[in-house]
Formats: sequence, structure tokens, C-alpha cells
Amino acid sequence: MEKYRCMICGHVYDPAKGEPKQNIPPETDFADIPDDWTCPVCGASRDKFRAVA
Repeated sequence: MEKYRCMICGHVYDPAKGEPKQNIPPETDFADIPDDWTCPVCGASRDKFRAVA
């Protein structure tokens, strides 16, 4: 599973960790996050995230 970086603030979504404070459990692929999910740091929408190479 790939990590994704917010292009606004630089926060990295790591699927191995998930986003526990947002009820996204570990091992959740970015594609499986709800469409209305936002960056926990800056509030950017999912479309502002890009895969980390």
C-alpha cells in the first residue's frame, strides 16, 4: 500500500498507521478512505493528496 502526501501541508497518510483520530484503522488503503475524508492537519480534500514515490 502506498503512502500519500497532502500537497497543501505535507501531511503523509500512511496506510500502515491509518488515522486513528479520524476512525480510519491501520491497514486501510488510501482508495478505501471515504470520499468526504479530509486531511487531519489542514482540512484539504482527498484530491489534494498525491502518492509518495
